[in-house]
Amino acid sequence: MNSRGLKAGMIAASALMASALMAAGPVQAAPSPATDTSVAGVVSHAQNESQASLDAYWTADRMKNAKPATAINSGWAAEGRSIMPKAGQESVAKAPKQPVVEPRAVAQTAVPRIGKVFFTQGGQNYVCSGNSVQSGNQSVVATAGHCTHDLATGFVTNFVFVPAYNNGAAPYGKFTARSLVAASEWVSRNDINYDGAFAVMNTLNGRTLSATVGASSIGFNMARGLNYTAYGYPAASPFNGERLYSCTGTATADRIGGTQSQGIPCDMTGGSSGGPWFVGSGSGGMQNSVNSFGYSTQKNVMYGPYFGSSIQAAYSTASSR
Repeated sequence: MNSRGLKAGMIAASALMASALMAAGPVQAAPSPATDTSVAGVVSHAQNESQASLDAYWTADRMKNAKPATAINSGWAAEGRSIMPKAGQESVAKAPKQPVVEPRAVAQTAVPRIGKVFFTQGGQNYVCSGNSVQSGNQSVVATAGHCTHDLATGFVTNFVFVPAYNNGAAPYGKFTARSLVAASEWVSRNDINYDGAFAVMNTLNGRTLSATVGASSIGFNMARGLNYTAYGYPAASPFNGERLYSCTGTATADRIGGTQSQGIPCDMTGGSSGGPWFVGSGSGGMQNSVNSFGYSTQKNVMYGPYFGSSIQAAYSTASSR
């Protein structure tokens, strides 16, 4: 499915992405596209910022005061679309109205493996969510594809993962990325069906991410219609991005936009993108998707991409880096 085909019902992946700090600029310009490498349908991009520069840039005050953006520099955003828009914002999609689903987000205590992702894109700063997953290098964070790459601006920079973020606190520090990895379907056309990506993190204080906070198991090509618990840090009203929330429900097919993604009852908003979906009723299960998008014509439903072979290939590449 290309971006033109998505016009029939897709609300693009922008507001879920995150929180722009309009007054803050990037630490440095984006690395040259020459740092991109492709392996069997997977695209990787090196991150060049130092730990010291990103520690200095992503201060507690800057993270705490991040606000959700209304749009990003993507083809979808240029068409007036946004994911999980603010109350009252109208969708440009021609989909019929769907029944309102009861909101399900519940506040949670911080979980060491789950955290917030901060990055710079197109000269603006954004926030998403992510989760530490098991890998050969013990250094992989699963997040959404749109938290790593956009068609108009390329791969993001200044990428950090803050495990167990809570009201400005970073109890395990800020892990910086050395590489971002996504499926070619996402990088080449930002196909929402493949909105899953992985960041390979540097060590911090001599320890890997997994050794510091643990890691979740991750599964691919699993059955559809499973029961999931999704986690994230929603930042748009009525949330403020300062604590972790979760939603639980049985996944159903996307009958609005016709994507291969699945939806669960959930009212999490911008900032929760990339947060993990666990099979079962808690954070101790196997991760099998991420928060991706929603429709303004279908309130309180969060969609996540099906973790199939393409996203699995991206994970395998990240795990071996």
